[in-house]
Amino acid sequence: MPDAERKRYRLACLVTHPIQYQAPLFRRIAADPEIAFKAFFATDFSARDYVDPEFGQSIAWDVPLLDGYESEVLPRLPGSGYPGDTYFDAWRPFSTGLRSRLRAGGFDALWVHGYARAPHVWAMMAARMAGAKVLLRDETSDAGRPRAGARQVVKRLLFRGIDPLVDAYLTIGTANEEHLERLGVDRRKFFRMGYAVDNLWFRARMDEAAATRESLRAELDVAPGRPIALYAAKLIDRKAPLDLVEAFARAVDGAADGAGPALLMAGDGDLRPAVEARIAALGVGERIRLLGFQSQRRLAALYDLCDVFALPSERETWGLVVNEVMNAGRAVVASDRVGAARDLVRHGVTGYVHPHGDVEALAARLRDCFADPARLAEMGRAGRAVIEAWDFEADVAGLKAALAAVVKPR
Repeated sequence: MPDAERKRYRLACLVTHPIQYQAPLFRRIAADPEIAFKAFFATDFSARDYVDPEFGQSIAWDVPLLDGYESEVLPRLPGSGYPGDTYFDAWRPFSTGLRSRLRAGGFDALWVHGYARAPHVWAMMAARMAGAKVLLRDETSDAGRPRAGARQVVKRLLFRGIDPLVDAYLTIGTANEEHLERLGVDRRKFFRMGYAVDNLWFRARMDEAAATRESLRAELDVAPGRPIALYAAKLIDRKAPLDLVEAFARAVDGAADGAGPALLMAGDGDLRPAVEARIAALGVGERIRLLGFQSQRRLAALYDLCDVFALPSERETWGLVVNEVMNAGRAVVASDRVGAARDLVRHGVTGYVHPHGDVEALAARLRDCFADPARLAEMGRAGRAVIEAWDFEADVAGLKAALAAVVKPR
């Protein structure tokens, strides 16, 4: 690691695969004058074209996943690879060689992203044997999960074994912290490293998109002046797209064809046929556009185009799409099962929170948004102010606080 000797901390990170949301954060950490950083991956399948099992189609990200930071794909136990190296699961691939690499690199700490895979628990033990501190970051929460029952008993027992291996928890938000406390983790081990996106990148793309906003509107066949609601998520059960279709139809009931709000739905998944059928049955085909999977740049343009964003998920441990759209200064309507809503969607201030599964409550919030454009715009501006402080700089500050607390000075 060039120049590592001159840096205060040597930090390694173990994560399953390159992730579009993490790559810019890794670049920011690697550029920090106090941190020598290296990422270790179990697989790099996501840096190539691959088929996402939930989208059900080939995915190729239009943002760099491996540039700007040092990384390595770890070797794996023979026979432990995922078929074709096209994805991962709780056991596969099972990486080896991490302990020797931590020792050879003189790493002070290992940030493990995730705990539910057997290789992650093994990595924590490997870090201990290599003399490195362990930082754990995971998005686990109670979102959409019962707080009692066999699942919670098993998880509590699991954390009873994991917690002694962990020196600090890099928490992503309020729901994450409350969940960890219920699992018996001491809050004094928490260091906030909130789930954030590359705010500067998204704002730059939105500024670019603003110049062609009306041409995009025309391309999507949405008449000038029509309010636009946007959904950007997979069309799968836990994202509840059918709830949104139903609620939107109720919210616009009575408006003439060709007038009133339109709904754009970006994303794909196994519920698409059901969504199409429900749109037809409700007679709202003129108002709803199914756009399919969209690139990051295209999503930024859609955020800029819309007036309000809706995420009615049944289970969403965070929901980084909320961060993204708030950078466009747009209000958000989210269910109470969306983890990001606890910290970012302030009811009546930056948007609205509705009970998951309450279609009429969601419809009422959409009506509120469409009925008062001035207030809707003000909520969007308030949301943009909130998201300005929920950024990578705050993340790096939280990471450094954790390192300072657990790593002995050189």
